[in-house]
Amino acid sequence: QVQLVESGGGLVQAGGSLRLSCVASGNVFNINTMGWYRQAPGKQRELVATIHTSGTTNYAGSVKGRFTISRDNAANTVTLQMNSLEPEDTAVYYCNQRGAYSTPDGPRTYDYWGRGTQVTVSS
Repeated sequence: QVQLVESGGGLVQAGGSLRLSCVASGNVFNINTMGWYRQAPGKQRELVATIHTSGTTNYAGSVKGRFTISRDNAANTVTLQMNSLEPEDTAVYYCNQRGAYSTPDGPRTYDYWGRGTQVTVSS
């Protein structure tokens, strides 16, 4: 099992910045993908950004150029720096970690989620 704990959410005015952090603990595998997803009221959960252990990143089009994801593999943390925030960024932000590992019976995948942290951007 892996536990993910987010921090850094809050209320900010449009144009402001916030920094989200997520710490993974427990049975963390060395190679994985960590990321951030968000869910606004009445909407489905959507990808914000992901980053692989190798450093490869992926961003949603709506946040490219404004958000930056980074990770510290030794500390099992992932950070999302959010700049130029817009009211449309208001949502609960969830940390995610997923990956695969080998077993005698073949490969297994895992997918863990944090409880989420609220980000509210006022206009």
